Amino acid sequence: MAKVLAFNVSKEKGVPKEEVGAVVFVEESGIEGDAHAGPGLRQVSLLASESADKIREVMPKISNGRFAENITTEGVDLHNLPIGTEILLGGKVLLRVTQIGKECHGGCAIKQIVGDCVMPREGIFARVLKGGAVSAGCELVIMPSAK
Repeated sequence: MAKVLAFNVSKEKGVPKEEVGAVVFVEESGIEGDAHAGPGLRQVSLLASESADKIREVMPKISNGRFAENITTEGVDLHNLPIGTEILLGGKVLLRVTQIGKECHGGCAIKQIVGDCVMPREGIFARVLKGGAVSAGCELVIMPSAK
């Protein structure tokens, strides 16, 4: 079963996100209280723990949210999902993948220390199609594509 390991938020942009036990997703905005919430295509960011583990081989104590991801997952190959894929969190919150990877903003602290960062390659971004309250540990379901 794929699941959410952690939800991570920050009140300001440009700082690491802090892990929280539960969040409220707001439709067409993002996570309530997160600095990156608002309209647009990158309302929330996701990173698989399996991707973060590549960096943890060098920096074992790096915690969830340090890659600036809102959602840390387990058991799903996020960066290989096609744009447009819908993801259901906790049976309530519906996200749609809008972007795979991102342009690095000049070298985050992780890249400066390790020489690499996985978020620009393997992090994904999504819009919130349906909001709701969910807690860490909730199930993550990749919805079948409508063809």
